Amino acid sequence: MKKTAALLFALMSCHGLSQAQEVPTLRVGWTIPGEEAKYLMAKRPELFPQLGKKYQIQWTQFQGTSPMVQAMRAGVLECSTMAPMSLANGAIESGLEAYIVAQHVHSDDDHFSVYWAVKDDSPIKTAADLKGKVIGTNAYGAGVYFDMLLWLRQNGIDPDKDVKIVETGFPPAADAIRSGRIDAGPMAQPFALLNEKKGGLRKLFSLSEVASPSVQIFEACSKAYSDATPEVVRAYVQDLKAAMGMLSKDPSLAVDVTAQITRAPKDLLAQYLFTDQDFARVPDMQPNLESIQGTYDRYHQAGFLKKALNVQDFYRADLREATP
Repeated sequence: MKKTAALLFALMSCHGLSQAQEVPTLRVGWTIPGEEAKYLMAKRPELFPQLGKKYQIQWTQFQGTSPMVQAMRAGVLECSTMAPMSLANGAIESGLEAYIVAQHVHSDDDHFSVYWAVKDDSPIKTAADLKGKVIGTNAYGAGVYFDMLLWLRQNGIDPDKDVKIVETGFPPAADAIRSGRIDAGPMAQPFALLNEKKGGLRKLFSLSEVASPSVQIFEACSKAYSDATPEVVRAYVQDLKAAMGMLSKDPSLAVDVTAQITRAPKDLLAQYLFTDQDFARVPDMQPNLESIQGTYDRYHQAGFLKKALNVQDFYRADLREATP
């Protein structure tokens, strides 16, 4: 009897192990900021019954969307955060095939938009005053960078001839302005809020002047993986949507998990997260395909993209439906 019981226990243990091993693993890339739905899933997995049962997640942090596109192209990620430009370049330059499954944040006239600041006492009042000046940007090749170029062109400034553009990143931009190393620099939260409180700078222009609404980042998943295992991607998308719904109802959750992820003070995060001083969000994370298409059209017309793109080629609507 003891041998039989031991054998049954061993068989049950092996069966349980086998079941655990059969739970598919979704390799997901993430970055900072603007991905609070992912932060909640990573830090409060108990809130999501499907997570750990229908699928599990291997989270990997990246420094931006471009490296995640490279990782997706190399087949080491199934899903990741992307900006419209990073997906476009990945598709055109390296044949990346992916579906847009959820929208993280966008900017519009009623919410925060990345802006360029100058010193309070700077003689720069208009776009024309930027001629001959040094302008900072967050990163060459980023969506913010290309929208800045569009704003300059729309206001009669030739980015190649009239100004010098240098890469500063967001965190050091304010100090670079104050020290005179650059004449104008980009502000994103929470650095914008911190420097507004500190004083000495003023807004010159905002990227919402280029387009509003404008999608900043969205979630994309590999086409090959999604087509092969749509039930896994659907479960992941449903959990992302559930996470955003929770955060929209209770912004304190966003403050808690973002503080854990970024180590930023909660009192600072509470001043802007999920307010009109932050990027805008939609509770169901429905991608604004019209806005993304507009971005692709503008970038192609400006020569930033080698060919025209149709956003519908990157969308499969049923992946946003609940798994049967």
